[in-house]
Amino acid sequence: MTPSKSPPWALRWRSNTLFIIATVAVGLFTDLFLYGLVVPVLPFMLRDRLSIPEEKIQSYVSNLLAAYAGASVVSSIPAGWIADRTSSRQAPFLSGLAALLAASIMLALGQSIAVISVARVLQGISAAVVWTIGLAMILDTVGPEHLGKVVGSIFSFISVGELMAPVIGGVLYEKTGYSGVFGVASGVLGLDFLMRLLLVEKKTAAKYYDEPLPPPDLGTEQQHANNGHVAAWHAREDRGDQEENPTESDALLPNKKQDDEDTYKIYHEPNRIVRALPILICFRSPRLIIGLSLAFVQASLLAVFDATIPTEAQSLFSFTSLQAGLLFIALDIPYLVLGPVAGWAVDRYGTKPAAVFGFGFLVPVLILLRLPSDRLLSGTSNIVLYCALLALNGVGLAIIGSPSIVETSDVVQKFSKANPGFFGVNGPYAQLYGFNSLFFCAGLTVGPVVAGALRDGVGYGNMNLVFAVVAAVTATISFFVVGGKPHEIFHR
Repeated sequence: MTPSKSPPWALRWRSNTLFIIATVAVGLFTDLFLYGLVVPVLPFMLRDRLSIPEEKIQSYVSNLLAAYAGASVVSSIPAGWIADRTSSRQAPFLSGLAALLAASIMLALGQSIAVISVARVLQGISAAVVWTIGLAMILDTVGPEHLGKVVGSIFSFISVGELMAPVIGGVLYEKTGYSGVFGVASGVLGLDFLMRLLLVEKKTAAKYYDEPLPPPDLGTEQQHANNGHVAAWHAREDRGDQEENPTESDALLPNKKQDDEDTYKIYHEPNRIVRALPILICFRSPRLIIGLSLAFVQASLLAVFDATIPTEAQSLFSFTSLQAGLLFIALDIPYLVLGPVAGWAVDRYGTKPAAVFGFGFLVPVLILLRLPSDRLLSGTSNIVLYCALLALNGVGLAIIGSPSIVETSDVVQKFSKANPGFFGVNGPYAQLYGFNSLFFCAGLTVGPVVAGALRDGVGYGNMNLVFAVVAAVTATISFFVVGGKPHEIFHR
């Protein structure tokens, strides 16, 4: 193998599959870590630094969490569109980190609610970029055959950041104030920046050699095949929509696999909007719409806990930021332990059982969260009860973590297989991640705003009752739609 031009320094390890996966994993970890780091600190920052009245703190906390998610909603689709059309993903990947760096500086130094709000918006933009483009980069590196396994491993790693961040944030604020919190944030950002800067994508590395570097598993043969399918698609469209008459070789009885392919087949030339964003054609499947809606509800429930645990702990138990941060351990440990198990169950038994059971399980445990507010127990016993109920909710959140992305990926994959070449050489997956991020971040936007308004208006217990009803409706819809109709599942 002879270099065709002078390669960059340490090209081999900088374009190594494990290094690329690790870089994306650290990027996702950084996003979740910095998001969670300020969650237990926000109420105290608003009160102590910005002198916000106590009765308005819950509203401001909810709105700041929503600002982050709202910015992600607006940015997700453009990020996915860019990811499918840029020759290199590194530049937009680095730009997302620049937004996160600016946000961290503003959070550390900001002296007004306007500056803090802009910082949360920049954090949201960064999140949309890192999740959409990062996952697209993983697909480029390992190919679709290993995507689920790699993404599952990454999610297990980044869940540690989600678990640690509120605890570390509370401890650092309690012991060192703002300087300690944002000092740790700066260190994590520095590592993330260095890894993103050193990364060299596989397709970029291949330009320096006469032969492509190994892997990825989606090799040049598959790329040539996809190019051929693209040409074949356009040739078929040029011929027009001609109905094919049956021949003697066609089967007399219906073929289940053929019927399934026909459901996802595209027979007519799409309009200009769909050609620009091909993933839109997949929305004719109710499974995709409901699958994305699962992400919306899941994120809403996660945001409810982020928005209300610190303030509820402060008002109910007079907790400090450190103690409020420690409460997240009870919620997150079940997710950390059971998340991989729940993901395996989805692969083994399908998305329907996990979605129905997970959202159904959350109904009673959300309702039971009213018990500590009713003060049936006192002192330490009431705190233990609250932690136990948070842990049960963590179990439910672990179960509903996988069905959305698995369900939507299955639908899009069926569209892609039924219409070779329609979605282009790279497929529609970056666009799917963009929409998944949009729905998820929309949930992060709506969740804290609704939760804050309900908690202030009808109380913490009734707020959880409302979200329990949402979980019950989601479980019911999942039974009828997710994974196919119920009779199709039972007759397999």
